[in-house]
Amino acid sequence: MTEKRNRKIRWCVVLLICNVLFIWGNSMLPGEVSGAISDWVGKVIAAIFYHGDGVPQAGRGLLRKLAHLTEFACLGALLTWLLSLLQKPRVFAIAAGVLVASVDETIQRIVPDRGPSIKDVLIDTSGVLLGMIFLLVGYTVCKKKAKQHQEDTPK
Repeated sequence: MTEKRNRKIRWCVVLLICNVLFIWGNSMLPGEVSGAISDWVGKVIAAIFYHGDGVPQAGRGLLRKLAHLTEFACLGALLTWLLSLLQKPRVFAIAAGVLVASVDETIQRIVPDRGPSIKDVLIDTSGVLLGMIFLLVGYTVCKKKAKQHQEDTPK
């Protein structure tokens, strides 16, 4: 392996660890604290997009599910990147994502005012798949543009 590739692998592993710690750290927050954070984020979003006081109570659940989807999309992209660098099958990214989601829900089982949900595991797994797709599409587009630029450059 080249030093450049090793450096990419190290960065990817560090980002993956940070991502998983972020996911599990949020799950360790009691329901009251987690709810307060969701309310604050909702107010920020409302102030930016709606010029209002906040997201209606009904939107709070949607906001939380979008947060799950987003953090697991990041996980999916990072897992796909790492597996590509290691030249391993991408299906392992899905398995690892389900494992992280399952541990996440298990953590919530023991935290006050929180509870596990199979629906959240499915949302999290969808996020992993979405992250994989975004990364692969982005990579394909960038590679195609680089090839086109190389062909357009005079020799």
